[in-house]
Amino acid sequence: MIVIAALCGGLGAVCRFLVDAWVNRRNRLSFPLGTLVVNLTACLLMGMVAGWVASNIGSEQFRLIVGTGFLGGYSTFSTASVEGVRLIRAGKPLEALVHTGGMLVLSVLATLMGFMLFT
Repeated sequence: MIVIAALCGGLGAVCRFLVDAWVNRRNRLSFPLGTLVVNLTACLLMGMVAGWVASNIGSEQFRLIVGTGFLGGYSTFSTASVEGVRLIRAGKPLEALVHTGGMLVLSVLATLMGFMLFT
């Protein structure tokens, strides 16, 4: 089971790269929108996984493979932190605050929304 979760983590990382690149090719702002899209979709999906498992429909193996494996590889909050610091160093403290604070608030809301969809 752990090997499958690890392989799914690699697949999640590839999907993160593809989604981030796709969004950033179309992004005309200096704001790192790709990371925001990746993390919001990861949180929404993780909320759905947690809700599904919590309502006794899903299995722990599913949570391990999809939640820990795929979504662990797909989400990238460390990159979001680095991007926040880069915005501060670039003299854009307001954008950094919107980026990091917005990511936090929207991620929690997306997780809650996903959870509520499956409970």
